[in-house]
Amino acid sequence: MPHEASTYLHRLADQFDLASLAPSTALTSSLTVGGRHVTRIEAEFWTSRQRQASSLHEISYRACFKPQLPRFFIEHLTLPGDLVYDPFMGRGTTPLEAAMLGRAIAGNDLNPLSELLLRPRLEIPSLEQVRERLVKLILDGSARAEFDLSMFYHPATEGELVSLRQYLLMRKATGREDAVDRWIRMVATNRLTGHSAGFFSVYTLPPNQATTPENQRKINEKRKQRPPYRDVKSIIYKKSRSLLKKISSSDVERLQAALKSALLLSTRADRTPEIPDSSVQLVVTSPPFLNVVDYSQDNWLRLWFNGIDLKQVDGKLSVHASIEQWKRAMGLVFQELFRVVRPGGFVAFEVGEVRKRNVLLDEIVAPIGEEAGFLCAGILINRQQFTKTSNIWGINNNEGGTNTNRIVVFRKPR
Repeated sequence: MPHEASTYLHRLADQFDLASLAPSTALTSSLTVGGRHVTRIEAEFWTSRQRQASSLHEISYRACFKPQLPRFFIEHLTLPGDLVYDPFMGRGTTPLEAAMLGRAIAGNDLNPLSELLLRPRLEIPSLEQVRERLVKLILDGSARAEFDLSMFYHPATEGELVSLRQYLLMRKATGREDAVDRWIRMVATNRLTGHSAGFFSVYTLPPNQATTPENQRKINEKRKQRPPYRDVKSIIYKKSRSLLKKISSSDVERLQAALKSALLLSTRADRTPEIPDSSVQLVVTSPPFLNVVDYSQDNWLRLWFNGIDLKQVDGKLSVHASIEQWKRAMGLVFQELFRVVRPGGFVAFEVGEVRKRNVLLDEIVAPIGEEAGFLCAGILINRQQFTKTSNIWGINNNEGGTNTNRIVVFRKPR
């Protein structure tokens, strides 16, 4: 690391003040953590429109945060080449954004879908390569899945999907899978169900949450709808074009460079021996929020398409029914983070708001991080105004939920 860069990070670790990153209109309060007063700052630090995010992020996943969140911390707390890590990476927002900014990346998630969603966006094929591969594919519209999917798909669409699934699984099993195959699989996985003609299915729940066959039948009856034919190849190509519309050759180079050293894991966040001690400059993450989201059941159709047995996944993903269970689990995670974060490094731990603000996880997680050895540098509450609302957690976006980000910022003493 150049001397100037090293000096900058040392000064940042010694004198870091969260208030220096806040606009003048910020509201401040304090929270007592370990006998110290910790500043809590509420303001609009970023918006979903600020610095138009890369089109590569337009992949649906349950309870994911906007790319502007990790970008804010990456830009303020790291330098090019630094290692950025997310132990609960979901769709891969943090490592992808870090790679776009020229940082080294590490990511982990117990859900095996996470790497399937991230890796193809680090080894991007050209749109022409995708088109050529799709043209060569022979999809049999008469093929059928091993269970009834007629409530989701037109018979011909189901046949095309089953054929595509068989092709992708065969390519992987025989060692012939390449970056184009992985890209097509990633895009198809994200087009399985949704509520517009851009998805393979009839109108259903948002694309980040697959409902059950029984519930889909009820939706069809209520809406008096039948699954229309959707052209699988056409939808994959159209979505590929959308994902790649803002990607430059320099973007591709940065992503490919990051992939060469990337460490992508699918294991418990409190057991990551593959990550060296004191190697991470910044962690930006958002852990599972109690038992609000059932990540395995919500992804049952995606798991099937990728040949992953739901029974092997169900129960392994972190879903905690009580605050005490969640605190114990996060305590172990913070112990592991303290090991991998280097002296002077940071953790930005986003905990959102759940249960109609009756549970403020930022106040709970602050002492957990300090018990592991970190110093709580402050709590940042980013509030934004939206015209849309979401009731996934029974919360209006203008009042809470995943668009009211509560981030506890820690630093590791030098």
